[in-house]
Amino acid sequence: MKKFGIEIIWAFVFVAMSLAWMYLEKLTGLHSQHIGKHYIYSNLMAIPAIGIYVLALLHKRHTFYEGDMSWLQGFISGLIITLFVTILSPLTQVITTKFITPEYFPNIIEYMVNKGKMTLDVAESCFSLRSYIIQGFLGAPIMGAITSALVAIFIRTKSKN
Repeated sequence: MKKFGIEIIWAFVFVAMSLAWMYLEKLTGLHSQHIGKHYIYSNLMAIPAIGIYVLALLHKRHTFYEGDMSWLQGFISGLIITLFVTILSPLTQVITTKFITPEYFPNIIEYMVNKGKMTLDVAESCFSLRSYIIQGFLGAPIMGAITSALVAIFIRTKSKN
């Protein structure tokens, strides 16, 4: 497990950033009065997410690989971070839903129904803790793998792999 210590640390950094981002969204009204713009601004979370992967892979390259890391080594390191982020995603979602912004699901359900974008049943099904936990288990590995592959291209120092 010590071999993956750097990845575990950065997975927790990623989770902390995710929780801070949710709190920031709440503070800016994206979970209440500006909920209609949530889908636009929530995508900006990709910027600090990618930044964390860059810092994590640089850390791994300098500390573990002594400054010389191939694309494959970086990609695998990123996948390990992604694995831990995915494992922690239900906990992250529970903390977000129960403590940071418990009003989000009722607000988004009301918004979607009032705008005629969904029926109440569909909105309640889409915007629930269960649904978001499932989305996290599916989305985190996909986005993490893509991010890992791309960041590893820029972080690599070895020309092979």
